Amino acid sequence: MFRLLTVMALMIANAAQATECRLALLLALDISSSVDETEDALQRGGMAAALSSAQVEAALFAGDMPVALAAFEWSGRYNQEIILEWSLIKTRADVRRAAQVIADSRRSYNEFPTAMGEALAFGSAMFSRAPRCLTQTIDMAGDGENNEGAGPVAAYATPAFDNITVNGLVVANAADFQTEERLTQFFTEEVLHGTGAFMIVADGFEDYERAMRIKLERELSVMVIGATPHKPGVGG
Repeated sequence: MFRLLTVMALMIANAAQATECRLALLLALDISSSVDETEDALQRGGMAAALSSAQVEAALFAGDMPVALAAFEWSGRYNQEIILEWSLIKTRADVRRAAQVIADSRRSYNEFPTAMGEALAFGSAMFSRAPRCLTQTIDMAGDGENNEGAGPVAAYATPAFDNITVNGLVVANAADFQTEERLTQFFTEEVLHGTGAFMIVADGFEDYERAMRIKLERELSVMVIGATPHKPGVGG
């Protein structure tokens, strides 16, 4: 029995040493044709400002282990581009650098539809080269429903998403053809994925920074062992 306990203790210690971070967080920006130049600038600037906020910085450094951060933009079936490669956020200088990279980025496409299933598949593949973290989350923002290729549900049917949580940032009242009620229903039924998945609703791209800040604070909050997981739902 003593030998068994010793072996188990060594296994746990080795696993802990192999883990580099508590969360690998992948931010996904919608650059489909419904997002114009001004809205895209609000999105990038809002994400950078949210990352740089005092509240998000406090959440980033609340735990003993760092967070790994990356970002990509998506639109059509074959139109995804990495904005920020995986970065371990260990210092406030790391936060500022990541925020500046996002703020300085420029969209790669502006004429393609909304292929959210393909975007999610692209995102899941990015985790194969991410630092080894305790949890993995994709932060999916969008102002419309999937309208090209397979949707999120098809992506989630693959083993790649067995250990990935997908949260949503609904940009409501931005696209003329999309009602807030219908878009939030789509995110609730098809986008949110995994235990504790949730979404935050932004009232247009002008409200993107506020919504992103709230969502990042919640995603980065240190999990309390033994706490009851949240059911998928909507936040402010």
